[in-house]
Amino acid sequence: MSERRVLAPFGRRRAPAVQARDVGAYRLLVVADDGPAGRPGQFYMLAAAERWGGGDRERPFVPRAFSFLRREGSRLSFLWEDVGPGTARLSELARGDDVWLLGPLGIGFAAPREGRRPVLCGGGIGIVPLAGWQDHLGGAALLGFRDARHAAAAELLHAPRLATDDGSEGHRGLVTDLLLAELERDPHAEVYACGPPPMLEGVRALCAARGVPAQLAMESGMACGFGACFGCVVPTREGYVRLCVDGPVVEAAALEAVSG
Repeated sequence: MSERRVLAPFGRRRAPAVQARDVGAYRLLVVADDGPAGRPGQFYMLAAAERWGGGDRERPFVPRAFSFLRREGSRLSFLWEDVGPGTARLSELARGDDVWLLGPLGIGFAAPREGRRPVLCGGGIGIVPLAGWQDHLGGAALLGFRDARHAAAAELLHAPRLATDDGSEGHRGLVTDLLLAELERDPHAEVYACGPPPMLEGVRALCAARGVPAQLAMESGMACGFGACFGCVVPTREGYVRLCVDGPVVEAAALEAVSG
């Protein structure tokens, strides 16, 4: 497992934003970072360096855990959707603003076994850890979104095939429909997936039924990133694991099911 984990330097570091822009319904932030290059599937804890909290008399926010999109030299990219006060503050950041950065943390993806071809399957913001992995491995990218506005983020991967809930881009339906067709065409694959729990459960069940190995980058609320708070535990066949230290990438075969 050591080859799947790049160790974070001790303590958080200050990183300036060098680019910030909207990508459809999402916000892209690129920072200059002098830390080690993480492995796709690992994550970082981010906090705005200024005004990180509800107000002068209120508690500061806890850092937010984000998978990284990709690393290009010293440039580290993140993508998120504004869904609450923490992501709203991060979405205000512009070029020249600083963030506190801690990472890389957790366990990333492993190379395909037995010469299997990689197939990447992402849903919504779950496309993020797959971008850097596709840079490294290549492979088919199957991406699912709610609508065309969210599907604009597909530009961040190479030659993806798309599914949208409303049919406004690509296949009308679920990204697992695309995965089923891909595995029926050639089942000698290893699937890498990230997305909401119902999607991951669909991927897990589909792969289990066909004997196809899969690695799932799972999502959970993380307050510390070091396994101290036990806020991100998920059940496996061998007992509970903490996604921040035992994941977030988990072998699908270790799970009975993926619950939301």
